[in-house]
Amino acid sequence: MRASALAISLLISFAPAGAAQTTKDPALAGDVDAIVVTARRREESLQDVPLPVSVFSERQLTSTGTYNIARVAQIQPVIQFYASNPRNSSINIRGLGAPLGLTNDGIEQGVGLFIDQVYYSRPAASAFDLIDTEQVEVLRGPQGTLYGKNTTAGAINIRTRAPSFSPEARVELTGGDYAFFQGKASVSGPIVEDRLAARIGVAMTTRRGTVRNVRTNEWTNSLDNQGIRGSLLWKPADTLSITLAGDYSQQDPDGYTQVVVRTFPTLRAANRQFGALIAALGYTLPSTNPYDRVTDVDSALQSRQYLGGASLLAVLDVGESTLTSISAWRFWTWRPKNDRDFIGLPITTVSQNNSDQRQMTQEFRYATSGNNSLDFVAGVFGYRQTIRTLGFQEQGAAANLFTNGPIAGANAAVLDSLRQTNRIAFENNSIAAFGQLTWNLTDRLRVQPGLRLNYDTKDATYDATVTGGIVNPTSAQRAQQRAALPAQFYEAQYRDFNVSGDINVSWRATDDILLYGIYSKSFKSGGLNLNGLPFRADNLTVATELAQVKPEHVDHVEFGAKMQFWDRRATVNLTAYRTTIEDYQTTVSNGAIGIVRGYLANADVRIKGGEAELSIRPSPRFTAYLNAAYNDGIFTRFPDAPVAPEATGGTATSIDISGARFPGVSRWSLAYGGEVNLAAGGNEAQVYFGADASYRSSYSSNATPSPFFVVDAYTIANFRAGYRDGDDWNIFGWVKNALGTNYLEFLSNQPGNNGLVVGQLGDPRTYGVTIAKRF
Repeated sequence: MRASALAISLLISFAPAGAAQTTKDPALAGDVDAIVVTARRREESLQDVPLPVSVFSERQLTSTGTYNIARVAQIQPVIQFYASNPRNSSINIRGLGAPLGLTNDGIEQGVGLFIDQVYYSRPAASAFDLIDTEQVEVLRGPQGTLYGKNTTAGAINIRTRAPSFSPEARVELTGGDYAFFQGKASVSGPIVEDRLAARIGVAMTTRRGTVRNVRTNEWTNSLDNQGIRGSLLWKPADTLSITLAGDYSQQDPDGYTQVVVRTFPTLRAANRQFGALIAALGYTLPSTNPYDRVTDVDSALQSRQYLGGASLLAVLDVGESTLTSISAWRFWTWRPKNDRDFIGLPITTVSQNNSDQRQMTQEFRYATSGNNSLDFVAGVFGYRQTIRTLGFQEQGAAANLFTNGPIAGANAAVLDSLRQTNRIAFENNSIAAFGQLTWNLTDRLRVQPGLRLNYDTKDATYDATVTGGIVNPTSAQRAQQRAALPAQFYEAQYRDFNVSGDINVSWRATDDILLYGIYSKSFKSGGLNLNGLPFRADNLTVATELAQVKPEHVDHVEFGAKMQFWDRRATVNLTAYRTTIEDYQTTVSNGAIGIVRGYLANADVRIKGGEAELSIRPSPRFTAYLNAAYNDGIFTRFPDAPVAPEATGGTATSIDISGARFPGVSRWSLAYGGEVNLAAGGNEAQVYFGADASYRSSYSSNATPSPFFVVDAYTIANFRAGYRDGDDWNIFGWVKNALGTNYLEFLSNQPGNNGLVVGQLGDPRTYGVTIAKRF
């Protein structure tokens, strides 16, 4: 907390960039009343929306260097983002959304990502640059009665800039240390006056790596992103608009490398502890201090992915109502290479799951104006997703030592060159009808019930074959091979209807105070295990009873207040919530070194907490904000959780952790900062200084509590200073992680649970200059 206290003292006189305000006058960045959001599928003032919503404008995203969803999490404390690579990414809100750990494609995300009303099913999209973004909205809690795709934990709603009938262009260039370069540009204008307009935007980000591979003398964990987005807006009539949009992005960095953090003892024999294993091979770790930022991984690293698609949005005004159609097709292609043992020994020499995902969505929605005594939004939604995965895992010369311990003779090479090939096919179809009624009982009292009907189907095939390894193995050697990389085949399916709903009651006590309460009964569709399954007690037959995962059933209660004081110079938004989930979909592990790294199971969860968003603007020259989140999450029922990594080698195969703290979320999270400016000639020219900081308290990154997998609390402070002339020029220098905080984003254990902890490093201190110009 010493770093946190220092950051607070430095920021106490500065102004906001994280409390997300969008205003007509750039100098009045604290005027929350001017924020317009579309979170409820119609344009509304933020302070009129009886939901917990946070908004980040393009200006705020630029000033804070927020160019993807991962960085949004640094300025919005309710978001948790974790990524060991783009495929193994999760976006959580209030700790909920996806289980912490390796991705399992057979389940859905609890946090929905929507860009221009199109649902993005792949969390890997969060690693790409935001292109030509106008606004980012973060909604908390279930969102099933207004959004086509059901989401149980919240939604991130992103709006890009629409084609303009007035010519305009924007350019933004950034350079910094670590050879950082980022370029963004967009241009828009009419093709046919008042009828047809076009827009195109591009973005690219490159940066040298921040972790040194001492084996190859090269840098890893680099950035290498490119993307383009284009759209055409056709207005054949004053009541009809049609937007055709397309985008394509690619990414090919060296990474993601995790570094050694510490070692820990297990319950295995002394010659099977991590230190004894590496000593037997004459190997020494490159460092046991993660902040030396070194690794010696000996397998190739690659995180190549491609993302893109097209959409057609049609909006027809029917009197005072609106009919909307959104058709979309999207793809995601993933071509990775990983070093799954994380060190410079030939344990796992190949680890990659090449994946190809395709999705199609269609949504029809009808909404009345919102100005009647009875209003409603109603829609239907169809979704189809296919995933084809071809995975490879190959073991090296040191694999048997790490899997079975010191073995003499031919057995020492029993796993060398053993290779598992996985062919996984998955199809997911969903159709839904949803709607929300707004009953304006009086000018100040409003009741909004909502309902959703969903039908989901999922079909999967998992086929793992094994080749290579020692020639003519004995039965004992064959058993060792099977334990490490098993061959297995199974098929699974899921079919289910579900009805859910919510009710929202809001009362405007005064013109500047809105009170609301929400009750939601939501669900997340059941899933299928696609990472392989454990075997039954005979160690021969696949435990296919674990192939299907039950749906989550969510009960959510929330109460909130949105208030403005001091002639609307001060804004205070408060909310308190309690969420219980029956059959929460979580990941368990059997500790194997092979492809069965983690499979899905169900547990019960309770999350409760509160959030506060405070901002002040006493004058156009000074603004400040503080966003705070408190989260208390526990497993209320988890009788068969995996044992803690340090208990590996003992007699227990599972443990009851009911009542244990929920992993992956800090009890306290803060974002705070501000900005001060001085007139610099002209009506809008300013010289300004701003600062932002975020704090997260400690949390566990292992489902079963373990002192060796606790991520320590940390504070990150960012500073900027520059000159801007309204919306014309903006030139500023910046320093990120200005206090040089050493921190880890999450911790993992080496497959096999031999006593090694590795971690994903946060960025070091970086600095640079940004120049932005609008034409």
